[in-house]
Formats: sequence, C-alpha cells, structure tokens
Amino acid sequence: MHLTEKEQMEKILLISGVKAQNCIQCGKCSATCPASAKMDILPHQFVNYVVNAKIAQLAKAETLWQCVSCFACSARCPKGVDPARLIEAVRLSVIRPQNGNRIDLNELLEKIDDKLPQQALVSLLRKYNK
Repeated sequence: MHLTEKEQMEKILLISGVKAQNCIQCGKCSATCPASAKMDILPHQFVNYVVNAKIAQLAKAETLWQCVSCFACSARCPKGVDPARLIEAVRLSVIRPQNGNRIDLNELLEKIDDKLPQQALVSLLRKYNK
C-alpha cells in the first residue's frame, strides 16, 4: 500500500505527537542545533517541509542521519514544537518499511535482565511499537 505525501505527513504527525503547524519559523531551533553544519535541511526547515507534506524530500535528506537527538532544538522552541521528534518519526518511516527497526517482543523478553532500567524498556516499547 502506497501512501500519498499528505497521508505520510499525517502518519508522521501521529507518530511524533508534534503540532508542527504551531511553528513560527523563527529559526531558534536551527541556531541551537550542534549538528546543523552537517544538515542539508535545518530543523526549522524540516518542520516546514512536514507541514507542507514534502515527505519524499525529507526521506532523502542527510538531516535524518545527522540529527543526534539531543533535543536542544526542542528545548529552545518558544512554541513547544519538537523538531527532534519529527526528525525521528521521518527516520522511522524510512527504516521501518525495510524491517530494520522493529522489535520482536519475544526476543526482547529473553534479553531483559534485572539491571535494565524500567525507563529504557518503556521508551523502547513506545518508540518501536507505533
């Protein structure tokens, strides 16, 4: 099943939980980003691409692999938009169809030990089960 870019945009917004339309394109996120020098689409531009459903361009962007998920961009946003979560959602939408980023819960249960922080387990389940 092939999704239109608008449907992909809606899926990315659902996965990320981000209200991208709140972005005012001030650029504070991009100015704060420690990896922006290596990005072809800066965080504030990335949000704009999502809002305008330019998902195919984002899927090919170097930004997906340069973002270090430090969330500095998200912390700096005056409107509460979370560019890092949008980047992660697009990254997942590229990786998942290749079956490269799914967790088999049966395998996971075998690997859990007492030293694994519960927060890590919850985070893992949230990230890979959407």
